Amino acid sequence: MLTPNQLSDELSKLTRENFKGVEAVFEAEAKLANAEYDLDTAEQKAFLRSEGTVAERNAQARLDSAQKRLERDIAKAEFNRIKLKLKAVESALMAAGTQA
Repeated sequence: MLTPNQLSDELSKLTRENFKGVEAVFEAEAKLANAEYDLDTAEQKAFLRSEGTVAERNAQARLDSAQKRLERDIAKAEFNRIKLKLKAVESALMAAGTQA
């Protein structure tokens, strides 16, 4: 069992981490939005440059924008990781509050 001082320190640490997490979520969300925009732009430009049937143009556009898709997927994974970590911090904060 933690002493009152240890609980207070833990609550303070978790609160600070929670506030940092809110900013991290915003930054990750902005990065994801930019990655989505870059992907959409690259894919549409590639489609317009392509020739052939619609199916061929779609396939070529997806191939040409594969790097942007990967960057978007990585940004999405980072965003989800931050959300999960923030959820864990909130759970730990509630547990520490209950102990207090």
